[in-house]
Amino acid sequence: MSNSNSKMSLTTKVLLGMLFGITIGLVINISGLNASGSFVNEYLVNGLFFIIGKMFVTALKMLVVPLVFFSLISGVCGIGNIGTLGKVGGKSFILYMITTAIAIAMAITIAALVGPGEGANLTTTTTFIGKEAPALSQVLIDIIPSNAVNALAFGKMLQIIFFAILLGISILMIGKKAKKLVKGIELINEAMMNMVNIIMSVAPYAVFALIAKAISDLGLSLLADLAGYVLVLVAALLIHLFVTLMIVFKVFTKNLKISILLKKLRGAQIFAFSTSSSNATIPVTLETVTKKLGVNNSVGSFTVPFGATINMDGTAIMQGVATVFIANVYGVELGISGYLTVIIMSVLASIGTAGVPGVGLIMLSMVFAQVGLPVEGIGLILGVDRLLDMIRTAVNVSGDAVVSVIVSQSEGKLDESVFNDPKAGAITKEDLEISSDVEKEMQDIIKETVQEK
Repeated sequence: MSNSNSKMSLTTKVLLGMLFGITIGLVINISGLNASGSFVNEYLVNGLFFIIGKMFVTALKMLVVPLVFFSLISGVCGIGNIGTLGKVGGKSFILYMITTAIAIAMAITIAALVGPGEGANLTTTTTFIGKEAPALSQVLIDIIPSNAVNALAFGKMLQIIFFAILLGISILMIGKKAKKLVKGIELINEAMMNMVNIIMSVAPYAVFALIAKAISDLGLSLLADLAGYVLVLVAALLIHLFVTLMIVFKVFTKNLKISILLKKLRGAQIFAFSTSSSNATIPVTLETVTKKLGVNNSVGSFTVPFGATINMDGTAIMQGVATVFIANVYGVELGISGYLTVIIMSVLASIGTAGVPGVGLIMLSMVFAQVGLPVEGIGLILGVDRLLDMIRTAVNVSGDAVVSVIVSQSEGKLDESVFNDPKAGAITKEDLEISSDVEKEMQDIIKETVQEK
């Protein structure tokens, strides 16, 4: 028993943790044990589950800024060519915009054909106040940080990307004199990846806690009231993930198998599903694309954080379905021009609201205002949004990985032997251990340093 358990992959353990979490969460919710003020609610769901899940997500977020910063500088230095960097950025941006446009067009088509919300008599006591999104011009201006330390401290991803790229280019301009600095940055980046491994080692338990709490609180009864909306949205998300993205992947790559891609993406998808945050999943996504899929760090270090910021495939699908659903509920005829407006607005909003908290609902309120739908209608879907956000995030992260592989291969920077190796990137027990030889080496280095002083 212990032997088979030791051979179980981390992804399998995380998947089991998710399944157990769903099961326990449903039992707690359906049995009524999660009633407000009960022992289970106070000490288990909002106690143990909440603490474990929150600590894990916070630990992942802790890694995001230093990992992106050092990995991106290392990547820029690794490319060694500003023109190549420009091509990587251009290709990534175009692919992210194309997949987002396809996602919302497909979602609107499916929703228009199925017609969720037609004849429904739904009311809501939940109010939603639309937030003002920054103008696109302001977003472009804000890409340049007025204070780099502030950008790093508050995790402003576009500003961090800009500053890291600029610093990387500046280091390249120094030339050979910067050799030790570049080597030091690469070592720090390697240390950060080891930190990812350490935190991921407890992932099965954390995923169990996160899922158990979410299902205990939400249950599945909410889904019944909005069954049409939920089913259409989930179907559109799954079609985009398993059909649209895979077609894009096959069209733009050569000799790479979809089955291998999907198998290696499972771990990152589960993390995204559990955390509902593309940014919190960046460390896992970056490790997945570089260690498991063979994407060179010089490409992955840019495409992953950039995608987590502007790639909104899952969110765009939600907007498309939600717009059709609310239009049907309120009896508003959008027409072809209305649908085209929704598509264009969603693609532009994915850039304009990059890095803004609660981005999905902000984008949706912008779209509603543009096509003349009541913003209050968002209150109808708020109850199920948290659960569906988990699936949306998994789709977003999958899109980031697909684009990373496509761009990497197009630049000749994809290690296909790593991509095709089923064991590549797997975290083993040895990865988390410090050998006695390494400990002695470090002790000797410290002694030599002290003696030199």
